[in-house]
Amino acid sequence: MPTSEDLEGVLRGAELRVTRPRLAVLAAVHRLAHADTATITEHVRREAGDVSSQAVYDVLHAFTAAGLVRRIQPEGSVARYEARVGDNHHHLICRTCGAIEDVDCAVGHAPCLAVDDDHGYVIDEAEVVYWGTCPMCTATTAATEHLPSEEVSHVQR
Repeated sequence: MPTSEDLEGVLRGAELRVTRPRLAVLAAVHRLAHADTATITEHVRREAGDVSSQAVYDVLHAFTAAGLVRRIQPEGSVARYEARVGDNHHHLICRTCGAIEDVDCAVGHAPCLAVDDDHGYVIDEAEVVYWGTCPMCTATTAATEHLPSEEVSHVQR
């Protein structure tokens, strides 16, 4: 986790004014990998006091435009933000609970940026999303398969 001084340096390096809300949002994105705006807002309010939801949205937009954070929006999900930028990593998402994990490119460099026909585009990013079931949800499903139906509903609550 970067220090406050590190975060201030990141903001200055992006030519953004250093403010309490900006520092709090940037810290939250670093602390809460793949968090949605509501989660980030809640965390910012605990750390920095009364900050409006609109201010958090505006800061996230500015950070995304400046390349300080990456916005992802998996199908069927709200937008999420992460501090891991500048590489071409992908995501693994649990279909059951929505957990998200970072996945590096399979070959080590960004092979997915080399397409057979780029149609004249200058490609700088590829978005690959792997969908599956996380270990926790797999274990829960396996455990409930052997219970009578009234016990299954109790376990799933």
